[in-house]
Amino acid sequence: MYGTELWKYSTPEHCRDMLLSFKLLSEDWPDEKAIGCLYAISNHTERHYHTVLIPKSDGTKRKLLVPDDLLKMIQRNITKHVLSEFEVSSCAAAYRKGTSVLTNASVHTGKKLVLKMDIEDFFGSITFPMVLNSAFSGRYFPPSVGTMLTALCCYRDYLPQGAPSSPAISNLVMRPFDDYMKVWCKKRNISYTRYCDDMTFSGDFQPGPVIRKVSGFLNDMGFSLNQGKTRIISWGRRQTVTGIVVNRKPKVSPEYRRKLRQEVFYCLKYGAKSHIAVTGREEPDEERERRYLRSLLGKIQYLLYINPDDIWFAKAKGKIQSILET
Repeated sequence: MYGTELWKYSTPEHCRDMLLSFKLLSEDWPDEKAIGCLYAISNHTERHYHTVLIPKSDGTKRKLLVPDDLLKMIQRNITKHVLSEFEVSSCAAAYRKGTSVLTNASVHTGKKLVLKMDIEDFFGSITFPMVLNSAFSGRYFPPSVGTMLTALCCYRDYLPQGAPSSPAISNLVMRPFDDYMKVWCKKRNISYTRYCDDMTFSGDFQPGPVIRKVSGFLNDMGFSLNQGKTRIISWGRRQTVTGIVVNRKPKVSPEYRRKLRQEVFYCLKYGAKSHIAVTGREEPDEERERRYLRSLLGKIQYLLYINPDDIWFAKAKGKIQSILET
């Protein structure tokens, strides 16, 4: 029943009505104009992206393909009105409502061994057919509709990192892997989560069979492991998962806390102005100070989210908020 057989009696009008029902453009667009726009963009999506390079902690840069405002609106509406209807694996700890870096890390707290692996070029390895089959298959959409939705979410023949629809689609693509590994690991008393392209396994086990199982499954799907990022961490060493130390209980690293405490201390003692780097941008000093303080407050709130019992930072949060309110 699945595939084109299910939709053999659907007409172009049915497909048109289905596309319009997804409300991919604003409501003030006439139906014919909206359909024409969707077809035009889906045929030349590469024209609607620009490249943004984001510095990474290791000194390299992450390449993002960011859609223009029109395509971004369409992709957000696809995510909201189409992709949100599909369930993803409970092992997916990113891009899923109710999950965070903390919920991901908490699963692996107090374990004898933590094994971390990374998928090489994650988004770039998710191809047009993978998106079509996992997110917009003939099980739910007529072929013409599924193909158009896939085209609207892809850049050339792969999933672009930087598009608002890509995270949700990546979870749907990875669901067979996540669900299989969840069952496989449960039988061996191993905890498993995946945060985007970062996979974490924890428990009392031999890492070799897990690495071979993961590598083989990913290869069959069209992915590959980033061998240089595989980490095996025993309990006697600092175990971190998505940047959070998990040996005894989830907490930020001592280095992060110490550096942030020093920054907050000097800011409160000598004023924010002394900690604002020269940006070369023409704007009032007061505006730069307030933006810096909001950024500092965000770091404090993140630390308190991970370590809610940290009294020093709870007091510092109140002081920074008082400054911003004046």
